[in-house]
Amino acid sequence: MQIRELNLKELLSAYEVVSQLRVGLSYKEFEDLIYDMRHMEYKMFAIMDGEKVITYAGANVQTNLYHKRHLYVFDLVTDEKYRGKKYGEMMLEYLSDYAKTCMCKNIVLSSGFAREDAHRFYEKHKFEKVSYVFLKSV
Repeated sequence: MQIRELNLKELLSAYEVVSQLRVGLSYKEFEDLIYDMRHMEYKMFAIMDGEKVITYAGANVQTNLYHKRHLYVFDLVTDEKYRGKKYGEMMLEYLSDYAKTCMCKNIVLSSGFAREDAHRFYEKHKFEKVSYVFLKSV
């Protein structure tokens, strides 16, 4: 097992795991969005077993007035066949180390209402609920 940054040639392997979290996302949409996010230094990290992605995290370093410099985690998902084996915890530790090397003050993420298991996981790892996310379609 190794944790490393993925490159664009590994999008299909990443998608196989990401699609378990983003169920309505087609591969073409995923690919287009990843290419669009490159301008913001979006990074794809994975725990790999050989060439297979076990856990995926998509993140970037951001700065704003309320979180200061922080690592924003857009997606964090472990392949359903490997859940409960501490891979998510390993990825959070890796992301924490990465955030420190990038001089970040915090790790920030948002999670949907119906994801109670994910919420318990984050709270177990010292994440606090500090805000609401509001969304309006235009």
